[in-house]
Amino acid sequence: MLKNFWYAVEFADQVTREPRKVTCLGQDFVLYRTQAGAVVCLSDLCVHRGGALSMGTVTGDCITCPYHGWQYDAEGACVRIPANAAERNIPRKARVDNYPTREQDGMVWAFLGDLPEAERPPIPDLPQWSDPAFKAVQYEMVIDANYERTFENVVDASHTPFVHGTSFGNPDKPEIPDFRVRQTDWSAEADIELSPPLPKGLWGVLARRRPRPEYVTVTNAWYLPNIVKLHVRLPIGDLILYDFNIPLSQDKTLIKILGFRNFFTGDWADANTRKRIEKILLQDRPVVEAQRPELLPFDLSDELHVRSDALQVAYRRRRLELIKMGWWVGGDDIITGDAPRRTATVIPSPGRRDNPELASAWVHKARTGGDPR
Repeated sequence: MLKNFWYAVEFADQVTREPRKVTCLGQDFVLYRTQAGAVVCLSDLCVHRGGALSMGTVTGDCITCPYHGWQYDAEGACVRIPANAAERNIPRKARVDNYPTREQDGMVWAFLGDLPEAERPPIPDLPQWSDPAFKAVQYEMVIDANYERTFENVVDASHTPFVHGTSFGNPDKPEIPDFRVRQTDWSAEADIELSPPLPKGLWGVLARRRPRPEYVTVTNAWYLPNIVKLHVRLPIGDLILYDFNIPLSQDKTLIKILGFRNFFTGDWADANTRKRIEKILLQDRPVVEAQRPELLPFDLSDELHVRSDALQVAYRRRRLELIKMGWWVGGDDIITGDAPRRTATVIPSPGRRDNPELASAWVHKARTGGDPR
């Protein structure tokens, strides 16, 4: 799992004044909005006795732990300990990590890492969110597989005829023509010519009234750390899916999808769009959950690659570079208690770097690097 990135952790309309627990990179976080509407993201682990702040309450801009009433401000500093006598100071270590947030393109993004603002990778642009020609729907599903396996599955065009059959692929034309990968430090995309069948149902009725090309250009793209874009140019219009593969743990992924279409844009068609997205995921799920090894190998040569795997190979090469830079979650990022198998991830926040005088004022230790353990 990679840190030092902006992660889309929740649909923006799901974050309110009520505390909301989300999980990413194996760590629990609590989200809530301040009185001004800004989104706060804190570690969901009170430093006193490990209470879940997400079970607490929000008053003003502060959140109160449900266990002993410790109150934390939006920066993660404890500002009240009810059991303390008035003359007692609040301990210096009474603080939890606060993570920068942005609300953009219908998602709440949290920066999970400790890089200074100028060094952080960009948030990818989702232009359809602000385009009135497109209608958006949300969908989500949990898959019992590592997020890199689910991530690569969506990038992979060659699996569609076999996993999705005639509902999305074309078993009679499984060949993938050569394509060119356009890559930056943080993304890669390719236009791939496929020959999918006509859609079924209401979409198919409209499609049969339009000229049908022999090939359809599908754009597959990935954006680090965990987002895949699938742009299908159907005879009736454009279907664009942004697939956020959120690592709940090493072996469980929450997939959140923003799906955009510029046809049948009325609310009445939303349920049908979600049903089609769900069908695709349900076809993918058993295949991805059965993949071995469960985790993506670190060595590129540990699995065999062919030309049609070029997008996945580009991801793996870039991933290896980032691992060598220390952006991998592992080793000292995992804290373990006395009870067996009771572990938690601690991703260092920018506050640990921004305030050198507080370097030792953290109950839950973390480090700025990582290794592939």
